[in-house]
Amino acid sequence: MITTDDLRFFMTLAATPSLAQAARALDVTPPAVTQRLHALEKRLGVRLVNRSGRGTALTDEGRLLALRAGQICGELGELADELAGRRGVVAGHLRVVAPLGFGQRYVAGLVAGFRNSSDNITASLTLSDGPPRLATDNWDVMVHIGELRDSTLVAYPLAPNRRILCASPAYLARRGAPAKPEDLRDHDCIALRENDEDVTLWRFKRGRGPAVGVRIAPVLSSNTGAAAVEWALAGHGIVARSEWDVAEHVKTRSLVPLLAGWNLPDANVVALVKSRQDLSARTAGFLAHLRAAFTATPWREKS
Repeated sequence: MITTDDLRFFMTLAATPSLAQAARALDVTPPAVTQRLHALEKRLGVRLVNRSGRGTALTDEGRLLALRAGQICGELGELADELAGRRGVVAGHLRVVAPLGFGQRYVAGLVAGFRNSSDNITASLTLSDGPPRLATDNWDVMVHIGELRDSTLVAYPLAPNRRILCASPAYLARRGAPAKPEDLRDHDCIALRENDEDVTLWRFKRGRGPAVGVRIAPVLSSNTGAAAVEWALAGHGIVARSEWDVAEHVKTRSLVPLLAGWNLPDANVVALVKSRQDLSARTAGFLAHLRAAFTATPWREKS
């Protein structure tokens, strides 16, 4: 017979390279770890760990126990969270995913603030500069910018966000400004590879007229918006970037908007969840916290 305490003990041991480090993680002495490990092996009738002068290594049985222990403890935690949620208690672990730059600037503080609102909440924030992994299960709320291709997810609007075509005054003094979208083929353009969109096809629309697509040949490209904006500020080319990231630069005239009257597709900010039903109290609470924070769009001046 083994208990959940035994499982958590062994998970800690399996995650450390030596019994001494396991003892430090558990805040006990190395002899106490050795004694408990021997007792666990005796009860199970198998050797779980091979010990040598260079540290410890799990046996096949030890790897199996560590794997199943993680699964069992995870399921028990989810069960406790679900039961707490049904009582309306805000508790458990909140998992938030957001784009790298936007998450650093606008989401990180909100996650920390929400966690501070309850002693029963822990939270993790995963920031990524690549396309979102919508199909994975390891998130509760995902902050997403731009086109959403997975129609099975539920989106809650957070903030409007235009895409702005812009360049520095130094670049425009050297190369001039494009008069129409097609002129971009003769300009130095900067591409941003941050989602699954075709990043070298820039689509423009003017009023109710037909859309115009321009295939650019980027002289520079990056998977982070920060790099793309820095290049544009330094005069290396024209960039199409989210309003949230360049609004301050446009305000100070460090970047100049181009092609007046022509619009790129909006890239509005939304919060995604997997279903409207059966939201845990912590997920529903964080959604409300998130939406309240964006009641006024941070990158737009108050009217």
